[in-house]
Amino acid sequence: MISPCTLVCSIDVKTGYCFGCGRTRDEIAAWMDYTDVERRALMEALPARLETVERKPRRETRRQLLAQRKTKERDTA
Repeated sequence: MISPCTLVCSIDVKTGYCFGCGRTRDEIAAWMDYTDVERRALMEALPARLETVERKPRRETRRQLLAQRKTKERDTA
């Protein structure tokens, strides 16, 4: 069975599309019920959808925060 899943599995709150594959939650849940024709048709729409997804992480990681602090400390020293 074909699948666009990239194992990212996180939904962009602005668009409602998965950051990894571009599907909505409902489409992901119903994927097994779709026919091959329906899956292929949806997969053709996914690249355009992914262009609208904001590619920024939803939160900063501890590593990113520490790196920012080090940069600020260097700039002020």
